[in-house]
Amino acid sequence: MDNKTLAREELIGLNVKVKECKDPGWIGKSGHIVDETKNTFLIEIKNEKKMIAKKAATFEFDYDGNKITLNGLKIAYRPEDRIKKIR
Repeated sequence: MDNKTLAREELIGLNVKVKECKDPGWIGKSGHIVDETKNTFLIEIKNEKKMIAKKAATFEFDYDGNKITLNGLKIAYRPEDRIKKIR
């Protein structure tokens, strides 16, 4: 699995870790994606739901035992449009 393939997949339900972020308080935080919009992820971290801007961070996804890193700028589309727009 590569970056482009993952970017076209459903991301809700995946475990994610923030690798880089414009807000240093987010770096290293990890959790479970519970919702997604065009510009944000809603991540459940220690039983709290937190919203993070996609464009502000680089994310590491745990997908089928693989760690895949994606820049949030590359996936800042509505979930239903990502499939069509990412080539």
